Amino acid sequence: MAQDYGMIEPFQPVQIREIDGRKIISYGTSSYGYDIRCSNRFKLFTNINSTIVDPKSFDPASFVEVEGDHCIIPPNSFALASTVEYFRIPRSVLTVCVGKST
Repeated sequence: MAQDYGMIEPFQPVQIREIDGRKIISYGTSSYGYDIRCSNRFKLFTNINSTIVDPKSFDPASFVEVEGDHCIIPPNSFALASTVEYFRIPRSVLTVCVGKST
């Protein structure tokens, strides 16, 4: 369905676990669903400037944009990553995104 309707681009119909004989973090269609990849763009939230976090009024100084092949998340911080894949999900389809730690 995802491939037929262009719901995931680029789409990989099989799970990829290595490239040129080198092991990588898997991506593509798996037994559970579809393994996505993080792109090289991250946005870190780190609260080093104050002790209180107001979810309705974030301090822009608490966000740090990072671009690179990896991202080190400091203690008491969070990261938001964009994906390599682009998604077009119809309203009639339910998706679940589960974190994968490697």
